[in-house]
Parts: sequence; structure tokens; C-alpha cells
Amino acid sequence: MPTDLLPFEQHLLRAWPAEHWRQRHLLLAVSGGADSVALLRAMHRLWQFTPGSGRLIVAHFNHALRGAASDADQQFVQSLAAELDLPCEVGTRDPSATFDTAGNGLEAAARQLRYQFMRATAEQLAARYLVTAHTADDQAETVLHHVIRGSGLAGLGGIRRVRTLGAVVSLVRPLLGVRRQQVLDYLAQLNQPHCHDLTNNDRELTRNRIRHDLLPRLAADFSPGVVDSLLRLGTLAAEAQSVIDGLVTGLVERHVRFEMEPRDVPQREFANRVWIDCGPLASQPRYLIRELLVAIWKRQAWPRQSMGFEQWESLAGMVIDRAAAPSARDFPGAVTAQQIGERLSLARRL
Repeated sequence: MPTDLLPFEQHLLRAWPAEHWRQRHLLLAVSGGADSVALLRAMHRLWQFTPGSGRLIVAHFNHALRGAASDADQQFVQSLAAELDLPCEVGTRDPSATFDTAGNGLEAAARQLRYQFMRATAEQLAARYLVTAHTADDQAETVLHHVIRGSGLAGLGGIRRVRTLGAVVSLVRPLLGVRRQQVLDYLAQLNQPHCHDLTNNDRELTRNRIRHDLLPRLAADFSPGVVDSLLRLGTLAAEAQSVIDGLVTGLVERHVRFEMEPRDVPQREFANRVWIDCGPLASQPRYLIRELLVAIWKRQAWPRQSMGFEQWESLAGMVIDRAAAPSARDFPGAVTAQQIGERLSLARRL
């Protein structure tokens, strides 16, 4: 490891060794905030010490939600990329266009739009990895948020370090082992400014109340190591979920059929119907059935935010307690479930 690297850069290099990326194109998602600016500066330094055949590319998405402040963030990122002699790709939402929340809320809709841009840009530029700057503090906040919302085991696993976005692009979060204070210390060492999104101080948002109020209170009054405890919980939950995911994948392959309807079907009411063979699933643990249903929702990209435990439990009953369950029911996101013979049909209304 080069001796001239700063501790933050050394940590990043240990977490994501150069042999994994120096021959690849990397697309760095940079909002202009402290975390993403630290990631950009550190990766730029590592790139200089460990050159390869790949390229480092900056990407920024302007949600156009904060007027001049959003434009200032974009200009900051573009200027920083130019200062580092790096290309910068920018996506901008039409300010006159409304978000399609589809039952998922504004924050989720904005995130979806951002990732659509990032993935499309990565594919266009042949970038193997999309790199984001989520930190250990983000992970702890996510786990605690999911606890409050009553999430299942998958939610307790928090943010995944690596996630496949498509056939050729993977999302990587190499700073998940880094605390936010380490980020700020690193930027101070570099005398590097960054942007601050004032909406991060809005106590109307649950995530901000967790960050600014709940976690500090838990650390002060109950356990100074609460963040480490949440990180450990997330790790254990993710390990358990990986075992469950393998079991669910097998059940989906054997007992679920995805029906892709032709685009030219006239006057169709439903899209991409899913058929579940219920008989073979009747003896499976109820938890696995609920997880199977979640996997179907994910694959179909159906909105899940309004699907709580009661909805998943009711739907599971339509699979394994068919006599006691209703023969048909509508679920959030315009999804209809209907018992047809020994199968359960799931489809989303257009």
C-alpha cells in the first residue's frame, strides 16, 4: 500500500482493493455532499497511485426540488470534476414534471429516478461499477428506521454493500465501514469544501429525526455504542436473509410462472400476470411464503411501501389457507390477487 496515502484513503483501499476496479470504468455518484465529495477525492487519489486501463467518471443528478440551491450543487460538482480533470455526466429532472410516486412516496420516487439515470449512464459509458458514498452512519440509520417501521429480516439487513443493477453494472458502496466523522476529518485535512442540503435538517422527515434526535439520545442515555450495535444487527440479519433468499429462489423457480403479455394486446386490463401453484406450497413455513411474495413484487417492480405485514399475511393466506381466505382481493399499488383453481393469479391493473 502506498505510504503517501492518508488514513481515510488507506481504509478505502483496504475495503475495496485496487485489483477489483483499476482495469474498469467507474461511475461515481456525487451529490456534492460531504460523503460523496470525500469518496470522489479519495478515489481520485487512489486512481493516481494505482493507475489502470479504466476511467473515473463523475455523475450528478439534479432533482430540481430546491430551485437555485439544486443548481448550485450541480455547478459545484461540475467545477470539482473539472478541477480534478474528470468527465462529469449530469442528469436533470424537468422542474415542471411531477414525480410518479406510485404509492412509494416522494423520497422513494426521487431515488428511483436518480438510479435510473445512474444505471443508464453507466451502461452507456460501459462503466462496470456505479459507486455511491453510503457510510456506516447511513447503515445504522437505515437499520433503526426499519426497526421503527416494523420491517422484516430483510429490512434489518440494511444497505447492501454490492448489488447487481443489470447484466453489466453493479452498485458498490465501499464506505459502509466508514463513520461520518471520518469523512469530515478527511475533508478537513484536504481543506475541501462541500455542499450542504438544508432539507437534511428538516425534522418533518423521519430519517432526519432519527439522525439528529433519536440516535444521539440513544447514545447519550442508553448505549454509547448504539451505532456499532445496529451495524452488528444489520450484518447478522443480512447473513440470515441470504440463506432465506436461497430457499425462496428455489420455490420461485419451481412453483411460480411469470406471464409476459405482448405489447400489442388490445384493451388489456392487467400487465405481466404471475401464477403461483399453491398446492405444493401449502406445507411450506408461512414466513417463506411471505418472502416468496415479496420476491415476486421486487421482480415485477410493483410498489411495496404500502404493503405492510397485514397485507403480506393476508396474501400468504390466499396461498396456503385457500378455504379460509377470500377468493379475490385488491392490494396497494393496484395489484389484484385471485384464486383460480389450484393457482393464485397476481396482476397489476394498468
